[in-house]
Amino acid sequence: MYLSTLDKPRTANWKGLSGNVFALGTVSLITDVSSEMVAAVLPLYLVIGLQLSPAAYGLVDGVHTGATTLLRLAGGYLADRTRRRKAVAGFGYGLSAVAKLGLLAAGNSVTALGLVITADRAGKGLRTAPRDALITLSTPSGDLGRAFGVHRTMDGIGAFAGPLVAMAVLAASAQSFDAVFVTSSCIAAFGVLVLVLYVRDRPEPLRRREPLKLALLKDPAVRRIVLAASLLGLVTIGDGFVYLLLQKREDLAFGWFPLLAVGTSLVYLLLAAPLGALADRIGRREVMLCGYGALTLVYLLLHGPIGGWPLLVAVVVLYGVFYAATDGVLMALAGPVLPDRLRTTGIALIQSGQALAYLGSSVLFGLAWQFTSPETATRAAAVAVVLALVTTAVLLRRGRKWTNA
Repeated sequence: MYLSTLDKPRTANWKGLSGNVFALGTVSLITDVSSEMVAAVLPLYLVIGLQLSPAAYGLVDGVHTGATTLLRLAGGYLADRTRRRKAVAGFGYGLSAVAKLGLLAAGNSVTALGLVITADRAGKGLRTAPRDALITLSTPSGDLGRAFGVHRTMDGIGAFAGPLVAMAVLAASAQSFDAVFVTSSCIAAFGVLVLVLYVRDRPEPLRRREPLKLALLKDPAVRRIVLAASLLGLVTIGDGFVYLLLQKREDLAFGWFPLLAVGTSLVYLLLAAPLGALADRIGRREVMLCGYGALTLVYLLLHGPIGGWPLLVAVVVLYGVFYAATDGVLMALAGPVLPDRLRTTGIALIQSGQALAYLGSSVLFGLAWQFTSPETATRAAAVAVVLALVTTAVLLRRGRKWTNA
């Protein structure tokens, strides 16, 4: 497939999107409320409450994402093999819901917390590729930017509401974290129910056994997208690091810390759909690269010339722009390149490359912070993003013919 044909100008047609897109968006919205209730305060709890060093936090942050790589591939392979993408996604959502209750038993044990967080992320690893494959299979290729934009907007609403719900639960329960964990698990269970009742699968007749991974990796288009996604993942540090650096520089009160994630999510949910539509019109590659340009500015501003509220607002806005311009847009870019029969496996392969790269990024940034300085670490990260952008622009250059497997 010729990549630029995916980016022809189109007239926005939000009403033409499949009901499956909105149903999956509703599931993601509910699930993200549950997830972000816990995630918004976790970096502060680990670093300030449990006194983890930056290097140790980087290891925990990276492992709980990167360790699910094999499960992402397994989930994608299983969904394509059985053609039961909804069932695989539902199992992943259910696993995350149960894992929230595990936080009650973990207490202050770093090991137990790590295992519970890994189980939660394992659920995410299993569900993400089948969910995104269902979106691509329910949407015409020319509308994929809009479809993922709408889905990520609904996802962003959940991410925006989650920390606020956590703060409300804490206020109503005399600062009881157990109450947050129980509420989070109940909300996640409701998301699973919505998936079961309203999301439609696309059952297909089983074909003869095929070498799925080999068929994908023989495709130069897939190899280039996987390489680009992995490279960009390697230069992306975790949200927790960004928010911890802001808290450290501005000496923010702990009560304000969750609001950094709330602000980023607000910008994300406002811009995900418009930027998805823009990507369909002017080019998905171009919008994605601009998103990583915004990330470069975030890293530079963390130790730049401005401070106070202007710094906080600038970083939160740019960070939200980064997510809105890259998250769904990358999947929209990759979707039409992947053949239907291998769609979920291909998406899982891309996401797995990013997850493994993210593990390396978190560990390296944590070590750089601890053994050099936060300023040196963030400036080096900014330089790395610029180099990755140039390389990605070459890998995904326009005018090159890309063929399906």
